[in-house]
Amino acid sequence: DMKRMQAILLIVISLLPVVSLSGQHVALKSNLLYWGTTTPNMGFEFRLGKKVSFDLWGAYNAWEFRNDMSLKHYLVQPELRYWPCQAYEGHFFGLHGHYGHFNMGNIPFIPGMEETNYRGELYGGGLTWGYHWVIGRRWGLEAFIGAGYAYMQYDKYVCYDCTEVIGTYRRHYFGPTRVGVSLIFFIH
Repeated sequence: DMKRMQAILLIVISLLPVVSLSGQHVALKSNLLYWGTTTPNMGFEFRLGKKVSFDLWGAYNAWEFRNDMSLKHYLVQPELRYWPCQAYEGHFFGLHGHYGHFNMGNIPFIPGMEETNYRGELYGGGLTWGYHWVIGRRWGLEAFIGAGYAYMQYDKYVCYDCTEVIGTYRRHYFGPTRVGVSLIFFIH
């Protein structure tokens, strides 16, 4: 719900003043894999020290498709990253959180979602491993994968616009929680 989202944002904002933000590098990024789902997304990464950075990424999909197919959702994933060498170079390890709201269904190519719609929210966290390649003075590319936990609560409907609930569910999920290949532009 909205109170959880506000609590997560409050925690993230309250942690930012703890670290000196002067002389940092700032990166603007977008996950290219997520664009494959027609989902606009963008993130900012702030270097907090020589070996530490903070990544704040979000995505929002509001598109409507033919045949009542729906991929509507928003997702926010903050992550604190540790770089063994130095920030924005080589391998990194991260601790991420996530919060999202979704209204998805009638997707013909996903088993179990061909004729039903799911509306709800998820939140949780996990660990990430990734690698960053420098491809120019202001450009970079990173690949990452993360695994962890998500708590999901959602309602199941027969169709996108239906109001009659077929069932209400709560699930504990353990497994992949993020994956990406991001194109990065350094703002400085």
